[in-house]
Amino acid sequence: MALADEIQTARKKVITDGYEMSIGEIINLYKNEELVIDPVFQRLYRWDDERKTRFIESLILGIPIPPIFVYQDENGIWELIDGLQRLSTVLQLTGDLKGERADELGPLILNGTRFIPSLNGKRWKESANGADDGLSQPLQIEIKRARVRVEILKSDSDVSAKFELFQRLNTGGASLTEQEVRNSIAVSLNRDFYNWLIEQSKNEAFIDTTDQTETALESQAGVELALRFFAFRYVPYKPGMDVHEYLDDALMKMATDKAFNMKTEGEIFTNTFKFLSEALGSMAFKRWNGNGFAGKFLMSVFEVMSTGVSHNVNELEQLSPQQRNEFLQQSARNLWDNPTFNQNSGAGIRGTTRLSRLLPIAANLLKP
Repeated sequence: MALADEIQTARKKVITDGYEMSIGEIINLYKNEELVIDPVFQRLYRWDDERKTRFIESLILGIPIPPIFVYQDENGIWELIDGLQRLSTVLQLTGDLKGERADELGPLILNGTRFIPSLNGKRWKESANGADDGLSQPLQIEIKRARVRVEILKSDSDVSAKFELFQRLNTGGASLTEQEVRNSIAVSLNRDFYNWLIEQSKNEAFIDTTDQTETALESQAGVELALRFFAFRYVPYKPGMDVHEYLDDALMKMATDKAFNMKTEGEIFTNTFKFLSEALGSMAFKRWNGNGFAGKFLMSVFEVMSTGVSHNVNELEQLSPQQRNEFLQQSARNLWDNPTFNQNSGAGIRGTTRLSRLLPIAANLLKP
């Protein structure tokens, strides 16, 4: 297909509109539930009070701010795609932010800024003790009349357009990890799938074998590992494809494919990590040094061992617990004698090369 034709085809997949609105109008849409911020997005609200104050200062001073992006569903309801930090800051300030996150945050008390030091200690409404700490009515009106452009992705757009838009706007920023971007958009693709994926990542045997730290759990590293597990089983990896692009595509396919059986896949996931936990515990995905397993979690070992076990769950289930444990322990040791694994698992090996060469050998290496 010629470049011009590709561009024309791609443009047909994205149907957009946009116009400027006042902050007050946007607040009213939110209060009337015509603009939705999903709770999954709210957990990613991470600005500190200093950044929030600088944003409010920008509104007061008339400094142009970036547009917010929304997805308009078939009922005309807007779903926030990008602009969470800005919009939530305004809603927290005015006291209109809803949900558990609003209770956690409490009222926004502004800090003094370089240009407006008198903002220090100010809030939207005066505190109960009668202190002169509320923003004046004229200033409140000025903030609500500040304008921001709203870019609208229409529901007629291709199902992948919302994912692509959210991803391109958020990936690479300091606030979101790759998996948090996927989590957020997975909600709108298929909430049941999202809830199911999160539930799998909380499996005790899975957490034990992957030996996740609190930091890893917070950054959704476990959810990404669970996604990798299901992706390797269900969506063939195409050699050379960027790993994160592969995971993006796999998420979309599994979340939108009615043939994807969450019950069956969940049972395989449970048994896979149950068997590995019983046999190897937190050493399941670590290096064999000749005397024992040690060191940090290794993605290459996870990819081979978990994928291989998953393809042989039925056969492994037929073994006695002792036989199964001995087999998996020996298989984990033998992995380090396998030339294909050793050539494609060390430092400096690109993820694309590793996946294309290791995934095909996993099932046979873990076959009883």
